[in-house]
Amino acid sequence: MTKPTLLWLRRDLRLTDHPALNAALARGGPVIAVFIQDDSVTGLGAAAKFRLGLGLAALAETLRAQGQRLILRRGPAREVLEELLAQTGADAVYWSRLYDPQAIERDSRIKSALRDNGVEAQSFSGHLLFEPWEVETGQGSYYKVYSPMWRAVKDREVSEPLTAPADIPPPEQWPESETLEDWALGAEMRRGAQVVGGHVDAGERAAQQALATFARHRIDAYATRRDYPGEAATSDLSQYLSLGEISPRQCWHAGVRAHEEGKAGAETFLKELVWREFAYHLMYHTPQILTENWRSEWNDFAWTEDADADAVRAWQQGRTGVPFVDAAMREMYVTGRMHNRARMICASYLTKHLMCHWKIGADWFRDCLVDWDPASNAMGWQWAAGCGPDAAPYFRVFNPETQAEKFDRDGAYRRRWIAEEAEAPTDTALSYFDAIPKAWGLSADDAYPAPLIGLKEGRERALDAYAALKS
Repeated sequence: MTKPTLLWLRRDLRLTDHPALNAALARGGPVIAVFIQDDSVTGLGAAAKFRLGLGLAALAETLRAQGQRLILRRGPAREVLEELLAQTGADAVYWSRLYDPQAIERDSRIKSALRDNGVEAQSFSGHLLFEPWEVETGQGSYYKVYSPMWRAVKDREVSEPLTAPADIPPPEQWPESETLEDWALGAEMRRGAQVVGGHVDAGERAAQQALATFARHRIDAYATRRDYPGEAATSDLSQYLSLGEISPRQCWHAGVRAHEEGKAGAETFLKELVWREFAYHLMYHTPQILTENWRSEWNDFAWTEDADADAVRAWQQGRTGVPFVDAAMREMYVTGRMHNRARMICASYLTKHLMCHWKIGADWFRDCLVDWDPASNAMGWQWAAGCGPDAAPYFRVFNPETQAEKFDRDGAYRRRWIAEEAEAPTDTALSYFDAIPKAWGLSADDAYPAPLIGLKEGRERALDAYAALKS
């Protein structure tokens, strides 16, 4: 009889289109799904860790409905896996690949150690459409600019998603498991957990529903309306892709079908999926993008790196006096997410108008976003700051006021999130004061702050710093 296979889950919390799971089932024996809380989990930001807990709870419920279980263990991944192998008699460990440098180093060590001990250890694709080493320029290098990469992959064949298995054989005897309650993954969110939790629908079923809703009702207007933060015009898939509650192949084929049906925004959606791929390919080939300026010539740019500066605190609190920026920051504290157009405005304002290092903002988003993703967060911040992979031939400084006039002309987005001095604040705007730390001492009765710096003054200061860098 085939021995059990350990399915080591990480950012692949689903049963549909799961190559590692399907390969484990193909071996013919029982499958034991395990999630390990190692350093990669304990090191997550508060919101991402909270969201992970919700995702694990949803997956555990899905597995229970199939007579399965999700085994939870804490400790160094290699030690936990070796312990489980001994306890269960399993002779194989399968998992889905990750691409950040820490995961690559850890997984490589574990694979070698397990194989040396006679254990079958295999990793599988599933988190990306295209493996980073399979997309190359004509010169055999990786793509440093997005547009050529899009042209290189847009017509590539992407295999159809795998169906969810009807049955996952359980072992004769289950190993012991810890509990999510004991893990308390949402503890660092404190009172914000209840507020953000009301805006999160976790799990594979919710992910598939979000994709179906987008494909049915939103994708046609996606290209023209996705930049308007006051509208429900985006896919809302980022949190699900981050934890692998839905696969990029499922999203890709939904986009392809919409394109074949003549829906105008479908190609733009496919381009956004490849933009995510581009971020991962850069992280794989240039892992320093996570911690250093991708363009090393920016090391001399005159950013402040004081994360405790008053301007940084005002930005963090959504109290810059610039309504578009403040609305976006408050949206993040209430929902755990932020509209993409608003993210660009917030990032540009911090790094250019306030002249603060992008790492300060990236670290803050890392702690506050439920859809935090290592590659997208790093590339997004460096793109906005100017030191990343951006093909624009000029130093881009977004003006929050003109952006608001263009994308929030009626002020709906700003009213939704800013309560001070409003005659009748919205519930979402008031929720901000329930979500933020009490130590901030903020109230809806406070006066709305004056701008930290004039937008023209901030722009000119940033342009002067850029001119000094170039010279």
